[in-house]
Amino acid sequence: MNASAPASVDILLEIFTWIGLGGAVALIVVLVALWAADGTWLSATAFVDREGDDTVVRWYDADGDANRAVATPAEAEALSGRDEATIWYRHGWSGRMRLTHRPPGFRRIVWAAAGMAALGILSLVASWVLYFARG
Repeated sequence: MNASAPASVDILLEIFTWIGLGGAVALIVVLVALWAADGTWLSATAFVDREGDDTVVRWYDADGDANRAVATPAEAEALSGRDEATIWYRHGWSGRMRLTHRPPGFRRIVWAAAGMAALGILSLVASWVLYFARG
């Protein structure tokens, strides 16, 4: 093994450490911004109704007001054959609902941040192991 190989490995591990940890911090900042922009969503039991070709979801909110929303085609497919469903509605808004508590892309960003953090931590640990193994 030549003398430049350990230096190259050290440089790569250093780069991967900074990319992983820096990327994780950046994605966590994005997650906090998305969470804040998303607002407050509350759970409700909704009644699924059909009006012509549209699937309509009706529910009572925390204030006791009756609400309704027309389901998107993907939501209508998920609700097909059901009379009731647990939904999430936007607090303070009328006609806004979804079938998940968080936005659909939120989980992907959480996994990306976790993957970047894992890359950074593994690279950091590997560089420490190589440092102490060399003496």
